[in-house]
Amino acid sequence: MDVATLPQPLAFEWDDNNQNKIFLKHGILKTEAEQAFFNRRLYWFDAIHSHKEDRYNLLGITDLGKILFITFTLRKNKVRVISARIGDKREREKYAKET
Repeated sequence: MDVATLPQPLAFEWDDNNQNKIFLKHGILKTEAEQAFFNRRLYWFDAIHSHKEDRYNLLGITDLGKILFITFTLRKNKVRVISARIGDKREREKYAKET
């Protein structure tokens, strides 16, 4: 599976419980996760976790410079964030090297 093209204009769909879980567990606000899609980013298909639906991983940067690792899917031409967290050292290095 190739990487899907992100919908244009970019729109998001959020599950309220998931949004709260991401903030409580990782301290990432919904707005920060969305910023990562608009700034320099790289993303790829996640074949390992794409059993029920196609999932993708994204490394992107917030407006304040946080590098995030985000798992998302596309539903009805919208991005639905499944999880978001601060990128670990290896992910930050990959982001710096490949963007």
